[in-house]
Amino acid sequence: MAGNSLVLPIVLWGPKAPTHCISALLVMDDLATIVTGCHDGQICLWDLTLKIEIIPRALLFGHTSSITCISKANAGSDKQYVVSASENGEMCLWDVNDGRCIEFTKLACTHTGIQFYQFNVGTQREGRLLCYGHYPEILVIDASSLEVLYSLVSKISPDWISSLSIIRSLRTQEDTVIGVSVTGILKVWIITAEISRMQDTEPIFEEESKPIYCLNCQSISFCTYTQQSLLVVCSKYWKVFDAGDFSLLCSVSSEGDQSWTGGEFVDADKVVIWTEDGSSFIYLLPSSCLPASESFRSNVGKAIENSIPPLLYNVLDWKDKSLLICPPVTRFFYGRREPFHKLLIQGDSSGRLLIWCIPETIDLPQKDTVQDLKVTTSSCLQDTFDHLLPRPAGIIDQLSTQPGKEEPLKVTASVYIPSHGRLVCGREDGSIVIVPATQTAIVQLLQGEHMLRRGWPPHRTLRGHRSKVTCLLYPHQVAMRYDQRYLVSGGVDFSVIIWDINSGEMKHTFCVHGGEITQLVVPPENCSSRVQYCICSVASDHSVGLLSLRDKKCIMLASRHLFPIQVIKWRPSDDYLVVGCSDGSVYVWQMDTGALDRCVMGITAIEILNACDEAVPAAVDTLSHPAVNLKQAMTRRSLTALKHMAHHKLQTLATNLLASEAADKGALPKYSHNALMVQAMKTNLIDPDIHILFFDVEALIIQLLTEEASRPNPTLISPESLQKAPGSTDKSSSFLTGKRAAVLFQQVKETIKENIKEHLLDDDEDEDD
Repeated sequence: MAGNSLVLPIVLWGPKAPTHCISALLVMDDLATIVTGCHDGQICLWDLTLKIEIIPRALLFGHTSSITCISKANAGSDKQYVVSASENGEMCLWDVNDGRCIEFTKLACTHTGIQFYQFNVGTQREGRLLCYGHYPEILVIDASSLEVLYSLVSKISPDWISSLSIIRSLRTQEDTVIGVSVTGILKVWIITAEISRMQDTEPIFEEESKPIYCLNCQSISFCTYTQQSLLVVCSKYWKVFDAGDFSLLCSVSSEGDQSWTGGEFVDADKVVIWTEDGSSFIYLLPSSCLPASESFRSNVGKAIENSIPPLLYNVLDWKDKSLLICPPVTRFFYGRREPFHKLLIQGDSSGRLLIWCIPETIDLPQKDTVQDLKVTTSSCLQDTFDHLLPRPAGIIDQLSTQPGKEEPLKVTASVYIPSHGRLVCGREDGSIVIVPATQTAIVQLLQGEHMLRRGWPPHRTLRGHRSKVTCLLYPHQVAMRYDQRYLVSGGVDFSVIIWDINSGEMKHTFCVHGGEITQLVVPPENCSSRVQYCICSVASDHSVGLLSLRDKKCIMLASRHLFPIQVIKWRPSDDYLVVGCSDGSVYVWQMDTGALDRCVMGITAIEILNACDEAVPAAVDTLSHPAVNLKQAMTRRSLTALKHMAHHKLQTLATNLLASEAADKGALPKYSHNALMVQAMKTNLIDPDIHILFFDVEALIIQLLTEEASRPNPTLISPESLQKAPGSTDKSSSFLTGKRAAVLFQQVKETIKENIKEHLLDDDEDEDD
């Protein structure tokens, strides 16, 4: 793939696996990949082997809130796409093969479920996503562009849809969408290929609406084996209906405090139902529910106590249950292509996946006995981490060992300072460690004698916080107006400390908040001169402070917010600080006087936040490398951009060489572009930091060539030159420097040429394939 060699990311996970509290899961049709979403917004891809073994493959970052549902987005075997939705309306389209996010959109509604629908247009196949959730309609979205095409709405009793199922017609081109609302009303829509091809059509109304008295519906599924049965699972009972006229065939109530959370047909005569505590039950349906039986529909119209109940076959349960913070997610899948396994998969809040392989034939249970079906396999991220040798390394594990403990101190906050080449890490004991980023990367990535050296690499430890460091900020890196010596840290001890990064001295401590510091923000440049040299601190007691680094005092403390703070915005032209809270309220503060100007909610609050976005220009991404631009230029086949970038790099290098020649210096200046960038990430607030090392390969090549050319060449040094007096002038020095410059110039030029040719040829080969 073109451009992969330009920026190489390497992740240092540390010995503790990321938290992955599973909230949604999906198994691809080939039963080779499991996709799980978690409450923190990440998506994990797991490989499922033919021997039913689970191996984690990738962790995808893209959502900013909890994942609510995941669905496949195509039915082809060559490309596998899935779509995910989160609580705040975000939708992402992912390529399962390489983990790329292909499309992204954000809607003003929350999806709780997505069903994939595919239809044929001539010889081509197109896909649609039927989305339902916290809105009184079903949105039909294009599966490739994530654009809303039309909606399925209700004339009679419009309400939120709890669950839906799609019934494909084998004889006609009309397919049926069946949905159950939160009030227990079953609704039927008819969709055709002609309607699906159209865009921006009028809303489609339901064909039928019938109360079936299924309150708090958890799932609805159509029996693909008989094409005539419908399973509806509610929290306190589950029912089987005739899909033709929706007559009740049988019903089972839950026992005690047990709550059903879903179910599916395992076979024509069997269903599996699962509960919120992680238990699952397989039932054998009575003959009155089987279309092939002579007594089909014999129980219609009869009282439930006079009908034959389903027979409990098996119980699928996990004995080693730990304390779960939320109900597990359970789903049933069967292979549409070989291998044709029937799998019941469960993911819990600890990140563990459990798989039961349900056999095709199950022996009838003896009287008053129920068989337990054992778990086929189970795995979690931490199990995989524990089996890796050597164990995954953290960024400063060699400096964070604890006496008598295997686990090193957790790194809870990090900031990388490229201008100094230093990485600053705050730890859970309140200490802050400053290390050279390159040397600590060598220790973790390369094995050798340096790993045995105690206290290596050279570092400085700052001690001032009494407990965990929660956030770090180097203001000069964000805005040049700040003193480049100052480093700012916030901790669980409610304090904000200013450090001198060169001497390690503690300059000042602010103790103005009543909760742990959660965020440190730099105000925009067009604020007043009084605010320009401040930083904004946010605390867990819902307070916001403006702390002056120049005057060493707090100039404003806003502490009247009733809910946790989610966003900080600025309106410099009006001298306003805008605070958005988790309940949707927005507080507008005057920065000069510290007075509360207003507190608004609703559409007015949204308009104020949007107005702040328009007023303040978007900040430049600190991780944007010229290598990324070069990759984009190669992808787009833009020769003009390639020539411009190559010319710019050569011109910069030549200018540096000429400057060194004019200064009559033998050593050439190093390439100024940063070959290493370090980005800290956190999957959960309680997790230690994960560090991603971005190696710019192009910058490394140029930097190594520069250093190689700057070394004296022994073949160019003659005995006569060594016998010269120290004070004598060497007329050939400028010639030698110029020769080194010419050689280096040619080397860099050839390197960039080869790089361009290689990637363009790679693109041609990809297209030919």
